[in-house]
Amino acid sequence: MPILSFNHVAKTLPYGFWLRRKSVLHDVSLSVEAGEVYGFLGPNGAGKTTSMKCLLGLLRPDAGSIEIFGRPGSDPGARHKLGYLPEQPYFYPHLTGAELVEYFGRLFGIAAPERRRRCGELLEMVGMSSKADLPIRQYSKGMMQRIGLAQALINDPELVILDEPMSGLDPIGRREVKEIILGLKKKGATVFFSSHILSDAEALCDRVGLLFSGRIIREGTVDELLEQRVRYWEAACEDLSRADLPGFEPSAQQGDRLYFRFEDDRQLDRWVDVVRAAGGRVVLVTPQRATLEEYFLATVKQDKADRGAAAAAESTARSAGASVDTSGAQEDALHSRPPRAAAGGAR
Repeated sequence: MPILSFNHVAKTLPYGFWLRRKSVLHDVSLSVEAGEVYGFLGPNGAGKTTSMKCLLGLLRPDAGSIEIFGRPGSDPGARHKLGYLPEQPYFYPHLTGAELVEYFGRLFGIAAPERRRRCGELLEMVGMSSKADLPIRQYSKGMMQRIGLAQALINDPELVILDEPMSGLDPIGRREVKEIILGLKKKGATVFFSSHILSDAEALCDRVGLLFSGRIIREGTVDELLEQRVRYWEAACEDLSRADLPGFEPSAQQGDRLYFRFEDDRQLDRWVDVVRAAGGRVVLVTPQRATLEEYFLATVKQDKADRGAAAAAESTARSAGASVDTSGAQEDALHSRPPRAAAGGAR
């Protein structure tokens, strides 16, 4: 049984000066299995944060349902075993980092000795031990993100919900967060995180869901989505000159090493045979596969085209229907119109 599932979830929110309802989520369905890292991916404004607020009970779906640990998401007991880091965390500015993490430990009812031990471990894990006694008002955005991650883990959760956890972090911080996520997976925890940084998700996730304009447009493992297709091969050889390889134009040269790019594997095989026959050494053959970012952009482009075509077809059908209705109404009017009186008739 999935540890987390969305079942045909829809949500509208008030928008603009007149607070008209705008559809934010459309029939969102996904499932997250225990022990996996699931990437909830999409551009800004796709509906990721709204989905997470529905999951956490901060918003109520207009339609559909959400289940956590097999229980309704609206059940407070279902949320006792999860940790949450919002996209833009805001904490009491007068507390120190250590006081904040301990405060959340008290909210979970963790005994004082265990709470202090967990607090120290988590501050060390997120690289905030040296800043633990500073008031939060002095923290940078990256430091807020780190202390927020520590509070999300204070209850040793089975399900960790992270909304844009890489936001505001420098490259070192992003690498450390990746290591923390992988460490949680090794411990058996389930991680559900949103991101618009697709390269991070590609390196971390067992499965991903691609959200665009409030719709799940694809879901599956990274390998399933990319289908492991090779876009081209990069190859290199040494101990040969350009003249030794007629018919092959190098893409680059570094010292005595020549680099080539091949779109076709048969062309690559022929190049290998020529290099060996000429007495050279093949030192590199690397397949270059599509990245998750390239896949996502192509999928979004196709989705936009499909929906545009569907909208155009619907508009054409409506116009044709209106034309038929209009001509029919005109014909009915002609048949029902009373005849004119004759020119010399009674007056």
